Amino acid sequence: MDLNNKTGAEDSGQLKEAVDFVDSSVVREAPRIALTFDDGPNAQCTGRLLDGLKKRGVKATFFLIGMNAKDNPDLVKRIYEEGHLIGNHTYHHVDITKKSDEEARKEIEDTDKVISSVTGEHVEYMRPPFGVWQKNLELEMDVMPVMWSVDPLDWTTENTDEIVNKVVTETEENDIILLHDCYESSVDAALRIVDILQKKGFEFVTADKLIME
Repeated sequence: MDLNNKTGAEDSGQLKEAVDFVDSSVVREAPRIALTFDDGPNAQCTGRLLDGLKKRGVKATFFLIGMNAKDNPDLVKRIYEEGHLIGNHTYHHVDITKKSDEEARKEIEDTDKVISSVTGEHVEYMRPPFGVWQKNLELEMDVMPVMWSVDPLDWTTENTDEIVNKVVTETEENDIILLHDCYESSVDAALRIVDILQKKGFEFVTADKLIME
C-alpha cells in the first residue's frame, strides 16, 4: 500500500468535510431591494396595498403628498404603525425647481407638519416629484432625497402584466423600485412583484436601509 497516497486521500477527505461544514454554517444574506410608492395615501388603494404587504411580511417606503396625508390621517397612522418608512413628496406634488426657495421650503415643511402630527416624528427622507431636486435645499433642510433605479412607468398604463414584467426582469440587488399607491393596477402589480421576487430570493427593505448602509 502506498502510504503517501493514503495520507493524501485522508487529508483531501478531511479538507472536503471542513469546507462542507463551513459552507453549510455560513448564513448567506439575501440580496436586498426596496419597494417605494409615491403620491399617496389614497383612500381607495393604499389600504389594500397595506393588507397585501402585511400578509407577505414586507416593509416598503411611502412618499406621501401632504394634502393627501391631511385627508387620510388614518392611513398615515397605519403606514407608520405597521413599520413602513414614510417620506416627503411635497404638499401639492410640485416641481420644486420651478418654485422659489421659500415656496419650495414651504412645500416640504407643510408636508412634514401634517405627517409628524400623526407620527410624532420628523420626516427625514424626501422624494422630489419628477426626480428634480434643489441641492441647496438638502443643505438648508434636514431632509435627504431618495431617487430610484427601476421605474416601470406604472402611471402610464393599466396593464398589470406590463408593469410586473418590467420590474421583475430589470430588478437587481440594491435597486429601488418606483411605483404608485393611487392606482388599482399598480397595487395589483406590486403584490405580484413581491411574490415573484421573494421566490427569487430577494429581501424587501425600506429605502433607508439601502442608502445609509
